Amino acid sequence: MRRLITAAWKNARSVVRQRVATCAVFVAVASAGMMWQAVHVRSQSNPPFDTIEKLGEALFFDVNLSKNRTEACASCHSPDRAFTDPRSSDGVGRAVSVGDDGHSLGDRNAPTAAYAAFSPTFRIKAKGKPVGGYFHDGRASTLEDQAAGPPLNPIEMEMPDKAAVAARIKVNAAYVTAFNALFGAGTLQDADAAYAAMTKSIAAFERTDVFQPFDSKYDRSLRGEAQLTEQEELGRVLFFSSQFSNCSQCHKLRTFGGAERETFSNYEYHNIGTPVNMAVRAHNGSAPGRVDRGLQENPAASTEANAGKFKVPTLRNVAVTAPYMHNGVFNDLETVVKFYNKYNSKNPRHKISPETGAAWAPPEVAETISKKELESGSALNSKRVKALVAFLKTLTDKRYEHLLKP
Repeated sequence: MRRLITAAWKNARSVVRQRVATCAVFVAVASAGMMWQAVHVRSQSNPPFDTIEKLGEALFFDVNLSKNRTEACASCHSPDRAFTDPRSSDGVGRAVSVGDDGHSLGDRNAPTAAYAAFSPTFRIKAKGKPVGGYFHDGRASTLEDQAAGPPLNPIEMEMPDKAAVAARIKVNAAYVTAFNALFGAGTLQDADAAYAAMTKSIAAFERTDVFQPFDSKYDRSLRGEAQLTEQEELGRVLFFSSQFSNCSQCHKLRTFGGAERETFSNYEYHNIGTPVNMAVRAHNGSAPGRVDRGLQENPAASTEANAGKFKVPTLRNVAVTAPYMHNGVFNDLETVVKFYNKYNSKNPRHKISPETGAAWAPPEVAETISKKELESGSALNSKRVKALVAFLKTLTDKRYEHLLKP
């Protein structure tokens, strides 16, 4: 690895010495003891950012868009870790992300950016049921709105305002050329227009197949290119059967199980009784007694009925994107399945958290738990729990299968 990195940098310096116009975008993210680095070098004869998607890719990895030049979109959404945060912080692990200042911690886990483009625009459906949007509480209506959030967030990338972001963009001559060509001359002279163009570019990159290849073992099995094991097949049957499990109540978008390009989320909002992550609260400076009210904190859905509800996440790459829940409170996928199973009144098992050895901690918000969905299905024995986990592992994109635990 060290020799490869050294060779890459020698090549980049050589290109500069030859006076070829370059653009280098660098981001380093620690992941499982490995370092991921990207260097993009293109010449004048091959324009570096001749499409919105290519410009968005560069911006996605550009740490210069943060106050201290230490954090990019890719810091919390690393392509080496299924577009989640591979970094670990003292006391909280990977449950929440550290900000550009090196010490600020959030209160929610960074969701994967993979397959995020399939979330519908936030709206209120019939009977007042919210659906779609971005972030755990849907406060960003579109993918562009989501991309606009982190650079200005005071505990994330910390930029003071849109004008400061535009100023950072203008320092890069290749960016100036690209913004003028793709969005019109003078775009960077208007802070609002520049910021909108930046978020549009990042969103365009996130809509490319880089983020949603649909090439997991599950997908390949649908195309006849792979065969599920007996255990995986049992898990598949259990997952899609409302008689045997409650999984597909929320984690199925298509009308029937086995449809191609399934994203494994209906993009609704539910309170599943997730307990507080006490380790995170002890380290991030939360006020005593703070309650994360989830969807209720979204101005478009700020009713008591939405307290404690969070967006149903995709299960794509779920086996390699621990920790779990909106606050990263659980570390193991089998724990999550057992947590859901505890709601079944016919289930004498799984009343103890395997991660603490004690009874499950109480929900942060108890009043709005989705009991109808959670209590459906049959009780799961250990064999079926393990089969479900085995099936969930088949939802891992091919390039991340090496991250799966045996």
